Amino acid sequence: MADAVQPREVTRVVVADDQALFRRGIQVVLSGEDDIEVVGEAEDGEEAVSVAEDLAPDVVLMDVRMPRVGGIEATRRIRESLPSVKILVLTVSDAEDDLYEAIKAGANGYLLKEISVEEVAGAIHAVMRGQSLISPHMASKLLTEFSSLARRAEERQVAPGPLLTARELDVLRLVAKGFSNREVGEQLFISENTVKNHVRNILEKLHLRSRMQAVMYAVRERLIDTETS
Repeated sequence: MADAVQPREVTRVVVADDQALFRRGIQVVLSGEDDIEVVGEAEDGEEAVSVAEDLAPDVVLMDVRMPRVGGIEATRRIRESLPSVKILVLTVSDAEDDLYEAIKAGANGYLLKEISVEEVAGAIHAVMRGQSLISPHMASKLLTEFSSLARRAEERQVAPGPLLTARELDVLRLVAKGFSNREVGEQLFISENTVKNHVRNILEKLHLRSRMQAVMYAVRERLIDTETS
């Protein structure tokens, strides 16, 4: 007798955007995904925080420019009250300040609305796997900031992360190079769960909120070479 097929775990999503037509479009597209369910929506940042706290979703799709409370402040509040929730910024704003502030607030990704709505499901799956996503157009701006951080670190000559173990430093270097948890495990010959534990310990020790902040830390402390990575 064949083994019973295990049902796929469903990712619960909240869509926060001040454009009702965009929210509706996202819901229609994601309704075709067997393992993604839109469980709530919000038209501004204040409502996004309230809905997230009520429903405790797996992922929040967050716009930046919204009335009352903006998406970045909403991201910060949700990260404080629900640290396990993944927050994927989906916006028309390509302003560098919005990108940096979103990362500092704890966003797991920053995508421009120039991507097709069909790509949103793939982005949700990616952040659920522990990846950090940035639109290519914004990534170049982030690399410029990384290089600036690295130069300032050179001038200060700060010693890298004395609180981290040798293994945690290995994991952080690979995470900073864009490897997923599974790929880090393959590189270091350890399990994906072990990598997840290391990443959690790294964030706790360094008082960081997201993998993306850990990447910025790695660059600032010269743990990776931004010219070749």
